[in-house]
Amino acid sequence: MENYKISEKFIEKVLDNAFSTVSDFGIKLIWALIILSVGFKISKYLVKWTKKFLERSSIDDSVASFMMSIVRIGSKVIVIMMAVTTLGIETSSILAVLASAGVAVGLALQGSLSNICSGLLILLVRPFKVGDVIKEDTHGNEGTVVAVDLIYTRIKTVDNKVIVIPNSVITSSSLTNVTGQSERRLEIRFGIGYQDDIKLAKAIIERIAAEHAKTIDQNPIQVYVDELADSCIYIGMRVWVPTDDYYPIRWDILERVKIEFDKAGINIPYNQLDVHLVKDGE
Repeated sequence: MENYKISEKFIEKVLDNAFSTVSDFGIKLIWALIILSVGFKISKYLVKWTKKFLERSSIDDSVASFMMSIVRIGSKVIVIMMAVTTLGIETSSILAVLASAGVAVGLALQGSLSNICSGLLILLVRPFKVGDVIKEDTHGNEGTVVAVDLIYTRIKTVDNKVIVIPNSVITSSSLTNVTGQSERRLEIRFGIGYQDDIKLAKAIIERIAAEHAKTIDQNPIQVYVDELADSCIYIGMRVWVPTDDYYPIRWDILERVKIEFDKAGINIPYNQLDVHLVKDGE
C-alpha cells in the first residue's frame, strides 16, 4: 500500500512538472508569435519609412535600392532572432550553429555571395545608375536600369519586359552604358549609284543634318565618301546629338534624306540578280 502511495505521488509530481514545462513553453511560444507578428509589422513600417527618407534625400537611386534590400532583410532577421531567444534558446548557441554551418552554407550559396559582393562593387565603382540604359555584352541584354538589388540588377527593355541579371555577370563581363553621357555621335551611311552626283548627295546630307533642330551645332558635321562598294558608293555622315533624342533624330534624318534624294533624282541602289537563260544548242 505504501509503495502504491509513493508511486502515485511520483506520477503526480511528474505530471505537475510536465504541465509546468508545457505551460511555460506555451507562454514562451505565444510571446514568440506575438514578437514575430508585431516585429514583421514594425519591419514593414521601417522599410516604408526608409523608402520615404531615401526618396527625399539626394542619395543615388541605385544606392537607395541596395539599402532598401539590406533594411528589408536585416530587420526580419533581427525579429526572428528575438523570437527564437524568447523561446529560451541561447543566442550564443544559435551563433555557434550558424558558425559551424557557415562553411556548408557558403559553399551552397557561393553564387549568391558572389552576386552580393558584385552588387557592392557596382555601388562603389558606379559604372551605371538607376535610369541609365545599359547593354550587357555577354548575352546582349539591353534596357533601362530600374533597380540594383542585393543579388540581381533589373533592367526594363523598350518593349516593357523586365530582365533580371545576376550582379556577378555584370561585373565579370564588358558593359556598355548607352546613356552615360549627355551627347552621342550619330553615324549613318547612305548608298548612292555610281552614276549619281557625289557632291550633290553630300551637300543634301550635310544641309539636312545642319538644319535639324536638335543636332548639336558646336561639333562639326562630317560628310565623307566611306566606301566604294560593288553596287553603290557609301557616303557616311557623323553628327553629334543629345543622347535622349538619338533614335528620333536618326529616324528623322533617314526619312528626310530619302525624300530629298528622290527630288534630286539620286538613286539608292539595291541588290539585283541578273539571270541569263541559255537555250540548248546555243
